[in-house]
Amino acid sequence: MAQDNAYDIVKKYHHAWTGGDIGTAMSHVADDVTCRAPGVDLTGKDAYQEFIGGFAPMLTGIGDIAEFTDGNRIALFYYPQTSATSTTPAAELFTVRDGKIAESVLIFDRLSYGPPEQG
Repeated sequence: MAQDNAYDIVKKYHHAWTGGDIGTAMSHVADDVTCRAPGVDLTGKDAYQEFIGGFAPMLTGIGDIAEFTDGNRIALFYYPQTSATSTTPAAELFTVRDGKIAESVLIFDRLSYGPPEQG
């Protein structure tokens, strides 16, 4: 059986976590993964799983915008839809090594995912 390429690994991870299947998503992540996200730098699979697992239940949908590949680096642009927003884009750049996601740089506007302002 042929090993998945970096794009396939990232897409399987992305579909799993955005579908609420954190266990399957984490099967595509290296034990020593690093993630840079707004306000936090994460190191290790447990910290990454806690971070992603904390956000995934808030999703009400996902809107794909674009994706780009460059060998072992894959960029995804998408709309993580929640009760607070459906139009705030997110971007994520993944680096895959040895068949696992080893690095992620995640960019999004944290304030857009908070509760709506009371007026």
